[in-house]
Amino acid sequence: MKCPFCDKEIHESTCHKCGETIPQGAKYCMECGASIADLSTEPDDDDFDFENRVLCPDGACTGIIENGRCTECGRQVKED
Repeated sequence: MKCPFCDKEIHESTCHKCGETIPQGAKYCMECGASIADLSTEPDDDDFDFENRVLCPDGACTGIIENGRCTECGRQVKED
């Protein structure tokens, strides 16, 4: 997997839920939205509302907004 902006090689992993290739270290799958947590310490979060998630407004970030802050880049976002 390569970065689409700088062509740098990105280590990859696989989503445990849908099998899609994701960047290693990602917190959420970009395809199905599943939490990519350490499966041995955290149970699967079936209560996640995939349809109503709020995506980070930064076009290059794959995070979602929780409690006014992006889970990936940390960007603070004001709620409407």
